[in-house]
Amino acid sequence: MILSLAAAAAMSSGSGNSFNSSFPLDSFDSSTSWSEDPSNSSEPVVRTLTPDLQPATTTVTIQEVNPWDIALCVTGTLISCENALVIAVLFYTPALRAPMFILIGSLAVADLLAGVGLILNFVFTYLIDSSMEFVTLLSVGLLISAFSASVLNILAITVDRYLSLYNALTYHTERTVTFTYMMVIFIWVSCLTLGLLPVLGWNCLKDESKCSICRPVTKNNAVVLAVTFLLVFALMMQLYLQICKIAFRHAQQIAVQHQFVAISTTKGVSTLSAILCAFGACWLPFAMYSIVADSSYPVIYTYATVLPATCCSVINPVIYAFRNPDIQKSLWMACCGCVPSSLSLRPRTSSDV
Repeated sequence: MILSLAAAAAMSSGSGNSFNSSFPLDSFDSSTSWSEDPSNSSEPVVRTLTPDLQPATTTVTIQEVNPWDIALCVTGTLISCENALVIAVLFYTPALRAPMFILIGSLAVADLLAGVGLILNFVFTYLIDSSMEFVTLLSVGLLISAFSASVLNILAITVDRYLSLYNALTYHTERTVTFTYMMVIFIWVSCLTLGLLPVLGWNCLKDESKCSICRPVTKNNAVVLAVTFLLVFALMMQLYLQICKIAFRHAQQIAVQHQFVAISTTKGVSTLSAILCAFGACWLPFAMYSIVADSSYPVIYTYATVLPATCCSVINPVIYAFRNPDIQKSLWMACCGCVPSSLSLRPRTSSDV
């Protein structure tokens, strides 16, 4: 049928060009092949379409998954689960509304977002086209905001502990919930602003030579963030020393309550020691490496310093939340409906973390 239609069209037009005009070559798929009948060269050439019997082959490139990225994704999942539990306990326990617990909740939210950011970074890298600038900027912006908020909330908790000992008599009257909320809002506004800087143009997507070890953050911005972290860590160290001096001075001055104050002081000092040791061990390698290195350095060094930094968000719920007796009691009540005898009620002091 196709042959007769083609022959009729050729005879009626008197030229073989009408076939080409009626059936332009561009309208056919490239997978079809043409065959000519050379038996009668004087007659118009009749062409037939025959599909290519060889199946088309397509090459699918599967991106190899980096084990370091898997480790970061697993760490992000653990961070998300831990801090989601802390937020749920604080949200559903009306008694935990003191300024101390507001700061702990803010820290848990920051670490939760950091964990979600690590998971999204893995998804954007291997499941979504990571070449899209919007995806890259969204991922790095979320991570910068979350980890910056985590660091600043740790500083805020340290300042709160210092004030609770420095103004022990007037702490509960001066330290209002409104003031704490204002401080938390200031922290989050500052950190969200930092996260938006790459989106607003502070990135190295157009000039790869200016990239830091964490693309698309520029080298200059990475140095500024690292130096700011070192200043925060130095301030925390100074506050820690002052807290130790004040705590031991109180223990010596109040001889009547020597045993109680000694227990409280020992707990506070051990907690702050764990805070600073974990904080420094996790973040100092990454901060120092961000200052001296750039995008030309081997990427394995970046992974080796980033992974311990993310582990700080795994440790934070253990130090700040799960060691707190009030949160422990809420967890026991939520899990089994009872409170162990070891968590019996006792007077709370402002220095407890």
